[in-house]
Amino acid sequence: MITVVRSRPVVLVVYPGIQSLDLVGPTEVFATVNRIVGRAEYGLTVASVTGPAGGPMPTTSGLSIAVDASLASLRGPVDTLVVVGGWGTIEALENAELIGQIQRLAGVSRRVTSVCSGSFLLAEAGLLDGRRATSHWQWCDALAQRYPRVTVDPDPIYVRDGDVYTSAGVTAGMDLALALVEEDLGRDVALAAARQLVLFLHRPANQAQLSAQLAGQLAERDALREAQHVIAEHPEADLGVAALADRVGMSERNFARCFKAETGTTPGRYVERVRLETARRLLEDTAASVAVVAERCGFGTAETMRRSFLRTLGCGPSDYRRRFGAGAA
Repeated sequence: MITVVRSRPVVLVVYPGIQSLDLVGPTEVFATVNRIVGRAEYGLTVASVTGPAGGPMPTTSGLSIAVDASLASLRGPVDTLVVVGGWGTIEALENAELIGQIQRLAGVSRRVTSVCSGSFLLAEAGLLDGRRATSHWQWCDALAQRYPRVTVDPDPIYVRDGDVYTSAGVTAGMDLALALVEEDLGRDVALAAARQLVLFLHRPANQAQLSAQLAGQLAERDALREAQHVIAEHPEADLGVAALADRVGMSERNFARCFKAETGTTPGRYVERVRLETARRLLEDTAASVAVVAERCGFGTAETMRRSFLRTLGCGPSDYRRRFGAGAA
């Protein structure tokens, strides 16, 4: 049996068909911190049901990952259990031994985390029952349908509920890892790691997985794309349905119906997201007052913008600037 004895043991659970970046991203964050602090602060163990005897673990990218240990051989305590995701999750859900080992290791772990569809394995193990969680936006509907006892939030890049953390797909696993480092070792170390990896440290948990503009690329009609361009370039303008429909030569009813059908959200909600994203950038990067930011982003008043921030991000504009503005570093 292998006993994990390092200062902060991190066990990364893998299986055939994982997405390589779901594993490598968080691993690089923890390994970079080890180099920065000059010690093995995080001890990294990649483990699977079969262990090294099963050979390299195949990933969806074609890369193969070396496995350090079998899950059954690990003994706690574990600081951080990380269950990664990938298209192989679908088959992994049928692996009773894998699910059982995740349950067992969760019981000796200080905190349990998942990246992307790894949340399905946590849910299958009963670790998300009664909790709020997220996953890659493409998987969230299926997660909610399969596990009705889980409150699935498709928007944030990561969610913490007690000692269980779930993150969205791919690079969001690095955001989560940086957040864990900041909890453990403070902001300076996390910032140093982010700089070393050329990452943004300040992507907060409630950062949307998809920006309004990125989601809007799903629109097919030229008229709707033109409307999206207008919204992105002129958030301060009159962006009501009537004004946008008139701008692109459509009736209000047809514009609203087609916009929602092709982008998955209403024009009003889309406009609010663009304005919110613009306001966040201004609060992070400029010294403009909250009232000026509200006017420049089309909210009109600081109070209207404050309500949007509270509803979407859970904090007001001033608090957001204190936490994530340039001066916060």
